[in-house]
Amino acid sequence: MDRMLYTAMSGAKNAMDQQSVVSNNLSNVSTAGFRAQLQAARSVPVLGAGALETRVSAVTTTPGSDFSQGPIEQTGRGLDVAMQDGAWLAVLADDGTEAYTRRGDLQVDSDGVLLNMGRPVMGDGGPIALPQGAQISIGADGTISAIPQGEGPNALVDVGRIKLVTPDEPTLTRGDDGLFRAPLNEEGVPGVLPGDETARLVSGALEGSNVSAVDAMVTMIDVQRRYDMQMRVLSNADENAQRANSMLSLQG
Repeated sequence: MDRMLYTAMSGAKNAMDQQSVVSNNLSNVSTAGFRAQLQAARSVPVLGAGALETRVSAVTTTPGSDFSQGPIEQTGRGLDVAMQDGAWLAVLADDGTEAYTRRGDLQVDSDGVLLNMGRPVMGDGGPIALPQGAQISIGADGTISAIPQGEGPNALVDVGRIKLVTPDEPTLTRGDDGLFRAPLNEEGVPGVLPGDETARLVSGALEGSNVSAVDAMVTMIDVQRRYDMQMRVLSNADENAQRANSMLSLQG
């Protein structure tokens, strides 16, 4: 009976954890540049005083992300950029570290700072500041050009360059803020990747999420069915225990 309860409980907990990962992926199916989170299960022995060596718990882990490229959609908006191949865009995260993203719907705040989801976009020398009211265009290498307000095309000048990097993607780690970071350095903080002069982007386009809504829905249904199955096992174990108690009371 103990083994039956423990096995069902462990399986139900694993299904709940997996469902949270699938739900997060599904909720970001329309988020530009989103990378699907992977999930897996591993067995962990239960340790501690009085623990039985035969008891092993199933634990859900997130071994990494799916780094396959999402679909590219033309938007025609000058501040939308889609990174090509293995290129990533560098931003300044809220914790002060440099982080990386494939999301490219950029904005300019009231101070002229180029932002990515409210976070400053990094250039060769730090966050990028643009002239107020200027007409902005972004080249394939990340170079930002501006035509000052009231001027003609002949007044076009370069005002900065977006920092693009080409990381070893499997080494990147996803933070709670959804941004990816390089491996920790000797000081225990995320490293800073060098800019890649050969990295390219497409202006006026966005990369969509690489999450398949159909696959995510099928997985969600499958996980829900497995959870229901584990709960039925727990219910059956409770019924068996009640019957055993009844038999013991009759014998007494």
